[in-house]
Amino acid sequence: MSQFWEALEQAKRDRALQAPQSLPVPAPPEPKGDSALRLVAEAPVEPLHRVDDHLVSLLAPASFAAEQYRALRFVIEQTHRESAVSVVGVSSPSVGDGKTTTAINLAGALSQASDARVLLLDLDVRRPQIGRRLGLDPNQPGLVDAIVDPRLDLADIARAVRPFNFAVVLGGQSAKATYELFKAARLRTLLEEARESYDYVVIDAPPLLPMPDCQLIGGFVDKFIVVLACDKTPRRALAEALNVLAADKVLGLVFNRSDQLLSDYRREDYGEKVRGARWRWAAKRIQPFNGAKTRSSDIR
Repeated sequence: MSQFWEALEQAKRDRALQAPQSLPVPAPPEPKGDSALRLVAEAPVEPLHRVDDHLVSLLAPASFAAEQYRALRFVIEQTHRESAVSVVGVSSPSVGDGKTTTAINLAGALSQASDARVLLLDLDVRRPQIGRRLGLDPNQPGLVDAIVDPRLDLADIARAVRPFNFAVVLGGQSAKATYELFKAARLRTLLEEARESYDYVVIDAPPLLPMPDCQLIGGFVDKFIVVLACDKTPRRALAEALNVLAADKVLGLVFNRSDQLLSDYRREDYGEKVRGARWRWAAKRIQPFNGAKTRSSDIR
């Protein structure tokens, strides 16, 4: 009988040796590289609901309208390679010219490159619109919250937007002392962190008129794109807006809501400011800007 039990025990040992061993699952490796990769990898995911129909780069990326934003993307990518431009502000002379639509569509177009790290940042804190246009939760912490609360860093307020390949920072709580916020050293710290963490930072900037907000943030921004609403933006407003910015800060002008050729805007009306190659747009057109100032005699 003892031989039987010995044989049974030996059979158990043999089966144990033949069975596959359960190995511990290793923890995922820490992201390699600088803090930029970790920031992108760790950003909370924010699903999109009720996305605005005008955001064609997100909703209809194969459409002709979206293709026009890829033309704008091409300009940005070329400037990025040639001049290391990475922080682009999108502004306009006044409210309602279409700058927020342009900023979101530009971020969407840039993020179509799978290896691009793109951040869309709402810096129009007097009237933040990006969250509403993307259908995001407006109560999540944003830029203003991180400025007033130093315990929040960029990783706490940046949200990865899926299924799209970009992150977004909303404006946050309503800003009252906007002038002081834009002068705060904390804002500079956050924007420099964004520059280091992403290949492209697209800023929905405040309007150029009448507040001094864009002048205060001009030092953080490499280039500005100025959006004009055709048949709406007065020529005088355009002239005043361009005089707000340093000539070398203006990358180009985007003409919104126009079915007319750009030649209808006569060169003499803009003091030869607008010239160079044209990009034909379904909803937008951009023109390079050569930095010339508009003379008062050129304004009707």
